[in-house]
Amino acid sequence: MRLVLPLGTMFVAALLFGAVSLQLFAPEQLMEESAPASRSAKAVAEALNSALLVSTNPQQTLDAFVQALGTSEAIRFRRAGAETSAHSPVEVRTPLGRVPNWFVDVLGLPEMGASFPVTIDGKQVGSILFSPDLAAEIYEKWIGFLAIVSSAIALMLLTGAIAYFTAGNVLEALRGLGGGLTRMRTGDYEHLIAPSGPPEIRRSSEEANELARTLARLSQDNRSLLRKIVSLQDDERRDIARDLHDELGPLLFGIRANAVALQDGAPQDRKLGASIEAMVGSVEALQQANRRILDRLRPLHIQELGLEKSVQTLVQYARSQAHGLKMTLRIDPRLNDVDGLLSQTVYRVIQEAVTNALRHANASAMSVGATIEGQQVLVEICDDGVGFRADQAFGRGLTGMHERVRALNGNFEFKREDGRTYVRCRLPVDV
Repeated sequence: MRLVLPLGTMFVAALLFGAVSLQLFAPEQLMEESAPASRSAKAVAEALNSALLVSTNPQQTLDAFVQALGTSEAIRFRRAGAETSAHSPVEVRTPLGRVPNWFVDVLGLPEMGASFPVTIDGKQVGSILFSPDLAAEIYEKWIGFLAIVSSAIALMLLTGAIAYFTAGNVLEALRGLGGGLTRMRTGDYEHLIAPSGPPEIRRSSEEANELARTLARLSQDNRSLLRKIVSLQDDERRDIARDLHDELGPLLFGIRANAVALQDGAPQDRKLGASIEAMVGSVEALQQANRRILDRLRPLHIQELGLEKSVQTLVQYARSQAHGLKMTLRIDPRLNDVDGLLSQTVYRVIQEAVTNALRHANASAMSVGATIEGQQVLVEICDDGVGFRADQAFGRGLTGMHERVRALNGNFEFKREDGRTYVRCRLPVDV
């Protein structure tokens, strides 16, 4: 429309310009063309008057002249006292039909008729009337006008069609380029842009494809680096868990054993007995905290029990920590067969999401689900808690989950929808 509308405006402007030109130049041209015929009519009148002047029978000579003049429309004789016929509008018929009156009105035909008196013995007996027949000239101008209008319409339609198909080709190429850039923005670097359209857009598409290849290589390098980082984190956690288990565990056990022995062998001193009992309780609390830390650092039961039992144990522990929280669990048994890094990622995502919900959500219901859908593992944890602010940045736990998911070329979502908070990720099975 932005191309055709100016063309239509130019067409209308050309028609108006043509109408003004006809009104300005057509009358003068018609008068110049009829001037010789008008002079001829004047010469006929003068010759007739001269002949009547020398004729012995002027009336007979006049009658012979009128009979010889016949029914000519351009030059005719009108006797004195005869009624003048009303001027009728010009009507021109052509093989293409009658010329419309509006076109004749646009021409603005001037009054080009003339009257020359005829006298006998000094008395006017009639007049030689000259009224040119403009049908041929009007027909000529009408044909020229139709030719110009038809050419303009054909040219406008042709230009509009060329503009339409050219613009359509350009827009289609731009849509393909825009779609490819959108895919690149969402991380899809595999589906390249098919170069099409004008050379400039084809070059832009090729440059965008080269950018997509570069981003694909960088993305692969980033995923490899993230996998290494995650593996190093797991190794570090394993080392810390081993140190806590091998060094801190025996020390806590020894302190507790000595405290119990001291409690059994101490005299019946209430203050000392209460202090020893408090020390035993503190050591037991340290041992429980040490076990929780070990479980978070290195959930060894994933390899021993499988992912399904491990998540069930995690959910049971969450139920014991949050009284009144309704929790539903859906775990696909086939997840027990996935590889170690994928199973650890699934466990860590569920663990971190459940921990965050227990700490911050103040929820009354929570659901945990992990299933295999085609070639992907879908993990979803949702709760009906208080949610989070729209501008809230990712904390350490969410950032860790996101990095683990990205390391396996997965998708991670954290959003609030219909009064519930969702942590959702999709992980490819064949990593």
